[in-house]
Amino acid sequence: MEFDYVNALTHIMGHVMKLHRHNLDLLIQKYDVYPGQPPLLMRLYRHGGMMQKDLARSMNVQPATLTVMINRMEKSGLVTRQADPNDQRVSRVYLTEKGKVATRAVKEALQLLETRCFENFTDEETALLRNMLTRLHTDLEAFQLEYSEKRSGDAQE
Repeated sequence: MEFDYVNALTHIMGHVMKLHRHNLDLLIQKYDVYPGQPPLLMRLYRHGGMMQKDLARSMNVQPATLTVMINRMEKSGLVTRQADPNDQRVSRVYLTEKGKVATRAVKEALQLLETRCFENFTDEETALLRNMLTRLHTDLEAFQLEYSEKRSGDAQE
């Protein structure tokens, strides 16, 4: 049987995520928040004062990528870097007041999108979809780990 790309998970999920991200961007653009920044805002809202290396690790992005994001957000006035009072070599990232306002807007926009996404689903269908996506995520993480271990094993031979 030939691979059916149009009905493939990668195609469908790609379109869903693209539409979700586009709609989120429309809702939050007036707050100087750009694509890729909402997860960082949310993490800083919950755990303000994180070191950049810890932020990068927790978001699963390269430190250089995170530095570019933080530089842009700092220029927009969303975040600030402050020296750690216990170790002046370390800087920590905090939300500014503007960043807190933007984060609240992101949370409201995400809630609106969440409501809109599931308005034609029953509670049971919503729970089932969440469960299936969580299982899919777990399976893909396991695959990534297995494949990474296999590749590192192949490299050592």
